[in-house]
Amino acid sequence: MKKPLLTAVAVALAASSLSGCMGQMGVSAAVTKANLTVVDNRYGRAGLFVLMSPVYGVASLADLFVFNSIEFWTGTNPITGRSPAVVDMPVEAIFKVNQHLDSSLTDNPQLDKRLQGRVAPVERIQLEYLDADRARLKLFHQDGQQSELLGQRQGEAVAFSLDGQPIATVSVAELQAYVDSRQS
Repeated sequence: MKKPLLTAVAVALAASSLSGCMGQMGVSAAVTKANLTVVDNRYGRAGLFVLMSPVYGVASLADLFVFNSIEFWTGTNPITGRSPAVVDMPVEAIFKVNQHLDSSLTDNPQLDKRLQGRVAPVERIQLEYLDADRARLKLFHQDGQQSELLGQRQGEAVAFSLDGQPIATVSVAELQAYVDSRQS
């Protein structure tokens, strides 16, 4: 009787714990931040790191088996308070791309293909907020054609599609920087 119950508990714990391997590592980041703020030179930080290595180990285990599991199942890390969970984010939101690329490498062939042959300028735009995370721009061209640009927030990024075809994903921070630059 006890053996099947213990096996079931062990399997349940393992299943929930293994789901936490990927996450924001909030406790580990807090320990690292504490290390970096206590001492402001590289030798002191390295020495403190060696002395704190048991703390780093406990913090990593807590992240891997407790807090990252909570993040996985709830979508929010309880230590950092940030969401979405790392496993739910598009890779572009996690890894930064070199912003100093040659302009020939930054063209969007999907957008260029979609707009090919469209020379009529936009006459007017109609903005509609569909919900808290989606906005639609209806573009009315001078030649009578219409296009629809949809922006959908996905965590810390906004995915854009033109007439149903994905064309770009931009971080919210980049959009805010663009708005700020236009207001200056």
